[in-house]
Amino acid sequence: MSAVESGIYKRQLESGISRKARETAFINGIQERQLGTNLIPVAAQSPVGGPLTKTGEYDLALPPLIEDWTKEHVRDWLIIRLRVPQKIAQNLYDQELSGACLDSYEKQDLLELGVPLAPAIQIIRQVEKFRRHSETNRPICQIRPFDKSNSSIFYIQKDILPPVTGPTNLLDPVHEYQLLPDANEASEREILYEFTKEVFSFAASCMNSRTNGTLHFGVNNQPGQGHGQVVGHKITSFSKYNEAFESCLSEYFEEQHKNAARMCIRPPNFIQVHCEDGTTSDKWVIEVDVVPTYSGTQENMFYTLLSIASTEKKQQCKTECLFVRDGPRSINILADTNPRIVQEKMKSVIDEVKCWASARKTAEEKDEKHLAQGNQGQRLKQLITRGRDALENSLQVIVVTDKCHSSQLEHLDFLKEMKLFAVLEFDPESDVNGTCRFYREDHIANLHYPRMYTTQDSVTAIIQKLNLFKQTSWVFCNGRVKESETDKPLTPGEWLKKRCGDVSNMISLLCNPDLLSKDRLLVVFILHSEVTDISSPMLETFCAIYRTLEGVDNMLCICKDSTVFSHWKQLIECRCKEDITSKCIYELSLNEISSTIKKLKEPQTQSSRRFLPSTGSSSVLLKKKDEELMSVLDILCENECENTEIETKDSFQEFKKKTEEDFYRGGQVSWWNFFLSEMKGSLPFIKRDKYNELYDLITPTEGYTYPCVMINLFHDPGCGGTTLAMHVLWNLRRKFRCAVVKNNMATNEEIAAQVISLLTYGKQEQSGYTPVLLLVDNWDDVEGLKQCIMNVPSVTKRHLMVIILNCERTRFPDESSRNSRIANVSITNKLSIKEQSLFSEKFQQLKDHHEKPDTFYAFMIMANNFSEAYITNLVGNIVKDLDTTTQQGRLFCFLALLNTYVNGSYMSLSLCEELVGIRNALWKQETLDDKMNPYSTLMITSTVEEHGTYQAVRFLHQMIASNCLKVLTQKHSLSLAEITINLLHCDKLYKSCMGKDFLVQNIHSMLITRHRKEQGDDKDTLFSPLIEDIHVEEGLDKIKEVLERAILRFDRSATLPQALARHFCLKEKEFTSAIKWALDAQGKHSNSYIADTVGQVYKSHLKKEIEDSEWLTPETLDKCLQLASNAVNAFQESQELAKKDDSCDAFDVHRKKRHKSYNTSGYVGETEVMMILLDVIIELPVVSDRHKRDKMLQFLKGGPVSSLYDPSNTTINQFVTVLANHEKFLVSLKPRFKEIFSFFENYFTYLKPRSQEREIADEKNKRKVSEYFRKYIHLFSISEEEKASEKARNPNLSLRQEIVDQRRYLEIKQADSFAGLLQCLNDKGVMEMEHILQKWQFIFENSPQKYVSDTVNFILANIVLHSLKPSHKLLKKYEELVSLLNEALQKEGTHSSLTEMYYLSMLLMWPTRDRRHESSATHKNISMYVTSSRKSFHRRFAHMFPARSAIAHFFLGNSSGLKRIVSKMRLDQILISVSRQQASCSGQSSQPYKLHQLWQSGAAWNEPEIQRKLLRIKGKSENGDIYVNYGGNLKMLVRPVYLGDIRSGCSREEVSFYLGFTMEGPVAYNIKYENEQ
Repeated sequence: MSAVESGIYKRQLESGISRKARETAFINGIQERQLGTNLIPVAAQSPVGGPLTKTGEYDLALPPLIEDWTKEHVRDWLIIRLRVPQKIAQNLYDQELSGACLDSYEKQDLLELGVPLAPAIQIIRQVEKFRRHSETNRPICQIRPFDKSNSSIFYIQKDILPPVTGPTNLLDPVHEYQLLPDANEASEREILYEFTKEVFSFAASCMNSRTNGTLHFGVNNQPGQGHGQVVGHKITSFSKYNEAFESCLSEYFEEQHKNAARMCIRPPNFIQVHCEDGTTSDKWVIEVDVVPTYSGTQENMFYTLLSIASTEKKQQCKTECLFVRDGPRSINILADTNPRIVQEKMKSVIDEVKCWASARKTAEEKDEKHLAQGNQGQRLKQLITRGRDALENSLQVIVVTDKCHSSQLEHLDFLKEMKLFAVLEFDPESDVNGTCRFYREDHIANLHYPRMYTTQDSVTAIIQKLNLFKQTSWVFCNGRVKESETDKPLTPGEWLKKRCGDVSNMISLLCNPDLLSKDRLLVVFILHSEVTDISSPMLETFCAIYRTLEGVDNMLCICKDSTVFSHWKQLIECRCKEDITSKCIYELSLNEISSTIKKLKEPQTQSSRRFLPSTGSSSVLLKKKDEELMSVLDILCENECENTEIETKDSFQEFKKKTEEDFYRGGQVSWWNFFLSEMKGSLPFIKRDKYNELYDLITPTEGYTYPCVMINLFHDPGCGGTTLAMHVLWNLRRKFRCAVVKNNMATNEEIAAQVISLLTYGKQEQSGYTPVLLLVDNWDDVEGLKQCIMNVPSVTKRHLMVIILNCERTRFPDESSRNSRIANVSITNKLSIKEQSLFSEKFQQLKDHHEKPDTFYAFMIMANNFSEAYITNLVGNIVKDLDTTTQQGRLFCFLALLNTYVNGSYMSLSLCEELVGIRNALWKQETLDDKMNPYSTLMITSTVEEHGTYQAVRFLHQMIASNCLKVLTQKHSLSLAEITINLLHCDKLYKSCMGKDFLVQNIHSMLITRHRKEQGDDKDTLFSPLIEDIHVEEGLDKIKEVLERAILRFDRSATLPQALARHFCLKEKEFTSAIKWALDAQGKHSNSYIADTVGQVYKSHLKKEIEDSEWLTPETLDKCLQLASNAVNAFQESQELAKKDDSCDAFDVHRKKRHKSYNTSGYVGETEVMMILLDVIIELPVVSDRHKRDKMLQFLKGGPVSSLYDPSNTTINQFVTVLANHEKFLVSLKPRFKEIFSFFENYFTYLKPRSQEREIADEKNKRKVSEYFRKYIHLFSISEEEKASEKARNPNLSLRQEIVDQRRYLEIKQADSFAGLLQCLNDKGVMEMEHILQKWQFIFENSPQKYVSDTVNFILANIVLHSLKPSHKLLKKYEELVSLLNEALQKEGTHSSLTEMYYLSMLLMWPTRDRRHESSATHKNISMYVTSSRKSFHRRFAHMFPARSAIAHFFLGNSSGLKRIVSKMRLDQILISVSRQQASCSGQSSQPYKLHQLWQSGAAWNEPEIQRKLLRIKGKSENGDIYVNYGGNLKMLVRPVYLGDIRSGCSREEVSFYLGFTMEGPVAYNIKYENEQ
């Protein structure tokens, strides 16, 4: 229905218009002009006196029951309908006359309220007329099918059953309604007596009249309002009613007729009564059927004996009765007290009984002629398979269902065989005792509500949040029992007002092509009960789906019977003007439907019982339901592909052939490929040369010492790297629990939790685990995944748990392998001689079993050793006749461009079909392969799961795609820019389609993602490879055109205007446009990277100004200073934004899983600008000699600008004036240099990156910063003449000047800070460190003002020199250093920002077992200082934590005094020395041992020399933390470096570990549980 109709309909419902009236309204197409609260146009007119009442041009919309009327309703009805004078109506309104009052009033009541006699009589009569009309308007509900004892019917409170009638054709049952007394009105015995008396009286009347009949207990039998209304009875025991029925039957009938009565009277049926909101109640309707067949009754007359005395009396007086049907009631012929009248009636009845018996016999004979067999079974097959041979596994099914009777649940087992995407459930108790509970016995289903789908999130976000496609979504569309007010069940009227909108929005999403492609979608309505109300939620849901899918092509309706179908069909014709008959199944039972659907299922390609390897060569059964919980893992079982259903079918050979063809054409390898290669008569799967190397790396003979291990497999794209990894997994499936991450959009936390579930499945903790071998393909953040696995708090990490095998695509596999610190193997796109021979053998085998193996192009590329000539020739022959102006040509161009520039890109099959004009893809009259032939031979369709599950199309190989692109540009005169702009112009790509988010992100990425060596690319690029290639081949104008078009398409993207700004800046040197686009990007999404781009534009503009100025003028200097100031401001903004960078561009999702990096480019950029500016200033005419240079430096240090003026030189004074105008900015340069260099010292010294790629970037930045520092020192160094002059002028300043000189020396040596001194451990020799300590000692002893920071640095200088040379005579004693530290701590307290001071307290005063320093204040407060260190560190560096972690520079040694402070540098020296000795002994001295691997693997802690050097201390694990107790209240918290080292379960255990000291606090390494030693 239209939106207008929908709005009217809802308003009518809210106003209370009756169901019948609403139907009439929709048929007539009401268009409301709402004049007042209760007015609607006359087109909706109902019979006079009904809920819609006419007056003039407008009608009233009133609730169907008078008792529901408000006083406003009453007033309007009196004035408009009855035309009662307004004064009288207003008087009643003022006296609060509501509908409930009016309904109970009599004439006298109105008179007493002041209503005149005539209006009072009119009002009373109209009320009665309205009441009668309301009764006739109630819909009739479906009753239980006659003589069906196991039907799934139930009643709803206040439902109206059909009106009682007399006998008709004898076979259609008569109905009679009765209400038994309540438990508080009569005893149980009296109730049962009343029950049996009514049953057998009714039964006898039906038997004598030879008519079928049903007696209903629990239905109102009072005439007038409420007659036939379902009320229900509370029944405590069904068995008592059954026993009463059985025991009393023989008492009521004569001996010779007992058997006949037993044959004709059916036992009671108990029908549950549901509440109006769909929940079950504790009430029941009892129904007794009577079937007086001719064979059972012949021409007999049936008398009954009824008790006429109370059942309480011991003696009962019985009287004979003869009941027959008289219209809608039973009468006793023998009841008359006049014997003559009785005799006459008996004579008449005897004749009538004979006639009735004859008529009964005739009716039964006619009924035996069966109707012709229908074709519903064939129709079901057609609808469920879409005209194919089988129900395909790729079909996504949405089921809409109402309450199913418990007796029918077993016949819904076909739902368990289908791929249920979602179930829209209208039974609020389904999860307790209905369909949902039945389904969840064997499958996982997530319980959802419609409102969960009505969010502002993207489709991809909703898929991830609700686990769509992975697990069935069971949506309770009318709430659930025992839920909050928001989600409680509602009556149909309330549902329409409060929940209909949410359901409609949900359906809009579920049936959105972005989520589900129409050609893979089937919506199944299962109607277990009649839908008779036009406001039914089931009907509303149908209409919403009908609108969204634009018809019924994707629908199937399963109706319980023809009656349900008939009502359903009529309502849909009324609402949608659509004949639904061809989409409905209504003649088949649920059992028949279930069996038919199960028979149509595609044969299973998985074993019905799947097993996982377990300890001691045992196995564990993996249940289907449990496997569904591990939704992101493709689990490889021990018996994978064995004993499957498909192997027993005739279609197996065809399946085998297709599986091989798909793989060798270029599809993803499947476990079946390995299984089939092991079958008799097949060549083994090609074993690559690196197979054994990878196998041995995964299964080392010495085993593993670490619970989670990473292994990298570096490979060229398309060279078989992933296939090699899966081959190894296949052959290790009985040794490890193997799995592949099948959804690259999954989070590390989600994967980690499921990997641990797989590890522990079917195991008790005490019995050890079978490790998991996990394959991840090109994972961005393997380190993060490993840490997440270690952090899962569920198992003891004592032995190997997980091996992560990461297949990483890279252009330079060998180089990546050499640079990696992780154990790895590399494989390139060059085959060895042996491999080429294996491929040749395989090709011969393929020729024996396949028709055209030379068209298996992916295989042929490898067999031809990735020959460019082969690919060029192949593509040239196929693509030579392509017409790029056609739909097919356009799709070909789009895919070629995407697959060339974006690894792993694809387009959904449904989108491709739409682009080439395929219509009615639902029934597949035409396929994409047909439409794209012959070019489809270069493409392949596969299933993807990243953004939902759907079919996607791509080129067979990236080399094919890139060669196709070459042909398009070289032979078809298409430019890259033209194809890209066409791609951006094509609206269909950006509208609703499966995988749209992923496609749009790929297009966006293709335009902006640069190559970086640190991320495994072949080179560093300024722009994306596509933009770089357009530049080379087509020039700068085309780049501008492409990017500007992209900005129009992706108008919310910030990275595209950022890229355009960089283009104008770097390529065209057009800085006005550059800054315009950079600021545009910043306006769309402000982060540190875009702020940095703004700064880079200003910086580049500054450099260009300087380059273009042959002679620097004052005007140019002013412009340069302004540009520099702007650049510095932008870079400083970047620095601030870097502290809160936590989100990325909405389109830039390809690197979301990469380790977060802390962006330091703002600091580097600011330093570069200031260096450029200083170079300019030093070359000014103002600085013409050394003396003037020193003056300039004094000005930059804060001296007066006036000293620069030269009275005799106007030009110089003009320059000085410009400098004076920018004095504040210029004077800030030197302090900013100092701040930035201090920042980098702390950044590189206190913290380390969490990923290897960031370490590479760190090294690059370190070199750059060091170069700037040397230049800074050179610029600001003071000449010896100036020093001498200064001393001569003021001899009293000599000591202060000496201190300044010492500090300057320390600054030059980068030893003037705590971080710089820590670096001295690695950078300085003993001699140089000795000088540094001397300088610090001079400063410490001679400074007139004692700074705590100087004390701290002096103490550290002693510790560093001690680490380099413990016996040096300059060193202070341990006790002296402790005393100095004590003073500093007492002075600063516990809230200082000087983290370094608290760090020293850990190094010097960590408690010892002998309690040597227990008397010192520091020792007593050490726990407090550790806490202060952590808090202080967090205040300063918390914003860097996602990207970096604290470094331990020192460890607790196995000695005393300063000797117990062992530096990391010393431990590294020990390991290097040992490694060299071992390498020398084994003759492998030429191969350097990687120090990082020793620490990473934990092997370093097993080195005896390390163990002798360090102190292993004992502590206790509590709630995931470690505490060391040193007696009394001294309890020290120590953080585990690897959270996975701590057992879950909050177990309090004794542990031992090595203690490291970081700025963040003490950390524990190599944790071991004492009870396992």
